[in-house]
Amino acid sequence: MAAGTHTVTNQAPPLVGYDVYAADAALTEAVERYVAPERRAAAHAELTGLGRAAGSAEVQRWGVEANASPPVLHTHDRYGHRLDEVAFHPSWHRLLERGVAAGLTGARGRPDGHVRRAAGFLVWTQAEAGHGCPLSMTHAAVPALRAQPELAAVWEPLLTSRVYEPGLAPAAGKAGALAGMGMTEKQGGSDVRANTTRAEPAGADTYALTGHKWFCSAPMSDAFLVLAQVPPGGPGPGGQTCFLLPRVLPDGSRNTFLLQRLKDKLGNRSNASAEVEFDGTTLAWRVGEEGRGIPAIIEMVAATRVDCALAAAAVMRQAVAQAVHHCSYRAAFGAVLADQPLMRNVLADLALESEAATALALRLAAACDADTDDERAFLRLAVPAAKYWVTKRCTTVAAEALECLGGNGYVEESGMPRLLREAPLNSIWEGSGNVQALDLLRALRREPRAVDAVLTEIGRARGADHRLDRAVKDLLTELADLESVETRARRLAERLALVLQGALLVRHAPAAVADAFCASRLGGEWGAALGTLPHGLGLRAVVDRARPVPVA
Repeated sequence: MAAGTHTVTNQAPPLVGYDVYAADAALTEAVERYVAPERRAAAHAELTGLGRAAGSAEVQRWGVEANASPPVLHTHDRYGHRLDEVAFHPSWHRLLERGVAAGLTGARGRPDGHVRRAAGFLVWTQAEAGHGCPLSMTHAAVPALRAQPELAAVWEPLLTSRVYEPGLAPAAGKAGALAGMGMTEKQGGSDVRANTTRAEPAGADTYALTGHKWFCSAPMSDAFLVLAQVPPGGPGPGGQTCFLLPRVLPDGSRNTFLLQRLKDKLGNRSNASAEVEFDGTTLAWRVGEEGRGIPAIIEMVAATRVDCALAAAAVMRQAVAQAVHHCSYRAAFGAVLADQPLMRNVLADLALESEAATALALRLAAACDADTDDERAFLRLAVPAAKYWVTKRCTTVAAEALECLGGNGYVEESGMPRLLREAPLNSIWEGSGNVQALDLLRALRREPRAVDAVLTEIGRARGADHRLDRAVKDLLTELADLESVETRARRLAERLALVLQGALLVRHAPAAVADAFCASRLGGEWGAALGTLPHGLGLRAVVDRARPVPVA
């Protein structure tokens, strides 16, 4: 019998058995800020229930299992008949069932619905990010479908249902449904106007589609919003048009939806992303007018872009929570890591990125709830800026947080590699960085009301911090010169997002957080890497605020 060689010490316990919602001060305060007083108690109660589930050992195990057993494509049965089905691990279905039951596909049916749903989405996807894709697309499909009221009457109650019912069946026989989206094609990419899928009229508002979609996420969803070209010369004007394509037709037969392969992705491995063929017998129903496909689907895209910011904020928050937790237990060179000045600088810098991302993402959700002309104008600029910047920062945060765990963080069992692989996704999905920056430029040139709305929001923090005031002046100088602006569009999107974040933190965050953010991000007292905050800031308070606390 071998003698024991050592006793395991100086290891951080797993971050498990905690309330993901209640442990996130920036998020709980945002909910308190934006939810009406008479509904706050109910909102906190439901989010606490979801947060305790997300932090439980059981749900954390679901996330590991769903990613360790990626979906499997079955194109044919044993006899050679087309199946075109994707099999998922049972834990994928458990995660989706709880997410749907929590209302993460239905923000529009209750007061403060977008803020409550956004907070829930940010909490729940920390357990596992991949299943957030069908939750997001289902939520986002509703406003697009409203362009065709007869379709919305059938599908909206199913898409906003709190019942998750997997399996392919006619919509009329289901208690709940999920929606996907298929816009991207090989030859077009983000330039969806270059898409070549054809749609031939096949009946009243019904068309037969022929084409190939290069990215179609969550292919076992019940229906998909797709874009296709209607040829000229028919009863309508033709052109790029939006369609609803169900997997199962009303008569119970399978629609032609030929799954060619699943993408072998860097991360997001629990979620299936497929290539799909439409062979000329694929039936779809028109959404909106012929030739108006982009305007018809634009609200769906806007909603999924908000969710990209939320999902990135979720990855950042989980990465920061893991890093702070680890460093609060691990000791080196005679002291706990979190108490050592240099590590405290790193953790505080990470926490600032996470809190700023959460503050901006929840502000977008609050604007969606308000739904006024001014708030819609605000979103027109704020969404591309936030989507651009928050998602860009996610990979930097995840990588630095992983490094806080040292070699332990590089090991799969820590969960940090999964976060790092997930981190770049939201910067690419729904339009990559250049697409967002150029969209922001279009809004600047075409919609002066959007500029006014954003400046009004920023102006609410005027005079509270001299570094913020100076950054606003610099931003105004940039906005005044739109000649040859395209080459600096990324810089402009970055500055706008940072000023918005600074204004929100100055107004709503503790002084230590706002001071450190303004000094570094707006005042120029910052290096090129995280962990380079200037001397003299209240960094202990920033780190303590970010520390997750297990449930008693």
